[in-house]
Amino acid sequence: MPVHDILLVDDSKTELHVLSEMLRREGFQVRTAESGEEALKRLAEAKPDLILMDVVMPGQNGFQLTRTITRDPRYAGLPVIMCTSKNQETDRVWGLRQGAKDYVVKPVKADELLAKIRQFD
Repeated sequence: MPVHDILLVDDSKTELHVLSEMLRREGFQVRTAESGEEALKRLAEAKPDLILMDVVMPGQNGFQLTRTITRDPRYAGLPVIMCTSKNQETDRVWGLRQGAKDYVVKPVKADELLAKIRQFD
């Protein structure tokens, strides 16, 4: 199933704006959430085709939220791409162990992110 609807989870309004605009220009429908709690509400409203997940957020962080989502049978097969400033190899490995399918480091290069998203088409 092609990726059309993306849930973007990030506590930075700037990142939400920049990434949302870039993705919309590429034809994606984007919904946003600024926290883990809000992301879970958005998931309950409508299941996206893919989630872009920040790591560093107040409350439940992106690693914890990814683990919660990927272990929930309702969201089986829903790909999560970590999209974070945490650029250590241990962070990447930990994110993948939590269930993320890929990992991209901020500042995001549009071509790199789009290639990672399109691998799920």
